[in-house]
Amino acid sequence: MKKIEAIIKPFKMDEVREALSEVGVVGMSVSEVKGFGRQKGHKEIYRGSEYNVDFLPKIKIEMVLADEKVEEVIETIRKAANTDKIGDGKIFVVPVEQAVRIRTDERGEEAI
Repeated sequence: MKKIEAIIKPFKMDEVREALSEVGVVGMSVSEVKGFGRQKGHKEIYRGSEYNVDFLPKIKIEMVLADEKVEEVIETIRKAANTDKIGDGKIFVVPVEQAVRIRTDERGEEAI
């Protein structure tokens, strides 16, 4: 099993969710996060004063999948979240040792 964490632009969330549903992803967690990479934030003007916005709003999607679904899901997220502009985000894949469904005590892939 693998955990996929994807950091994407907020306005791409619905498009990514719909694309993941089409390839059979049935569960995910979504968080609003802030951060920056190569973008390094940007400058804004508020009431005549210029200030730096160092941390930009992003969406973090997390899901645990069977190994055989990982490449398909990565490609699905990449296509749906892509704008061809800096700041599109990142996808991280992390191994998962065990998963347990609390209600039924199912373990491993049966739990996801």
